[in-house]
Amino acid sequence: MDRKSRIHQALQDAFSPEQLEVIDESEQHIGHAGYQEGGESHFRVSIRAPLFAEMSRIARHRAVHKALGADLVAEIHALALEISG
Repeated sequence: MDRKSRIHQALQDAFSPEQLEVIDESEQHIGHAGYQEGGESHFRVSIRAPLFAEMSRIARHRAVHKALGADLVAEIHALALEISG
């Protein structure tokens, strides 16, 4: 399974979001640090789930990182998060 699918599945399983979009923005970073041939190095995630409503911004980010797991996060150079509750 590719990284984009792994990110989507992990977040879907953890938060049952009302809205979830995972975008591979790697091609926008060709020639920059962290770019990997073939992409899957830079992602933007937009997620909306009721669980996030009562969380602070920091708590939301921590929850997403925990759901993805240290191994998957370590494989990603950049992860932009847009999180709402």
